[in-house]
Amino acid sequence: MQRPLLFILLALGFASAVQAQNLEKGKEINTTCAGCHGEAGQGGSKGEYPRIAGQRVGYLIDQLKSFRARTRVNIPMYPYTQERELPDEDIKDVAAYLASIELPTKWPVFKDTDDALTRLTLTERVMIIPRAPGNIANGEAVYQKKCATCHAKNGSGRGMFPMLVGQYTSYLKRQIEKYLKNERPHDDTEVGGILTTLKEDDVQDVLAYLTSIQEQP
Repeated sequence: MQRPLLFILLALGFASAVQAQNLEKGKEINTTCAGCHGEAGQGGSKGEYPRIAGQRVGYLIDQLKSFRARTRVNIPMYPYTQERELPDEDIKDVAAYLASIELPTKWPVFKDTDDALTRLTLTERVMIIPRAPGNIANGEAVYQKKCATCHAKNGSGRGMFPMLVGQYTSYLKRQIEKYLKNERPHDDTEVGGILTTLKEDDVQDVLAYLTSIQEQP
């Protein structure tokens, strides 16, 4: 099976999984997650808590189970992901719900009839990551050559590989440091560990590139 066809089949499979899950139950479960990640999964504290809205279903499920098994060590997440607190079906439901959330990247246009609460609610959902400094042209070249196979050309992710575009730059930098220090396993170990081949300037340029494409459809 050719790789493009495989990715299409995986995408269709994940879309079907979202439709099959109980999104209302997922929304209810998310009230616990919202304490750190925000009601709309937008994250917070300038990247201390990552954006999880719109993230890949497969990736969310995999990471929640990794927290449970402590293959990804995160002390605050560990108790919330235990089987008695978050059974496998609940993991699927909350992952599907979070994946279904769409956060706009442009400020809303208000109607004269919109009250203060409506305006506040709409603006709180806007997700615009500040532009990171760097050489965008080089960042695009490096990203498309080294990262796009797993994370997609537009940074939206594929299958078990996460969406990167629209994520807090500070969070991404922190995770890259953890990968390089072997504090967190990277998903590409089977193909040689891409991150270890990148120069520090290339990493910064990739981050700059990702912040430059977040408003694209």
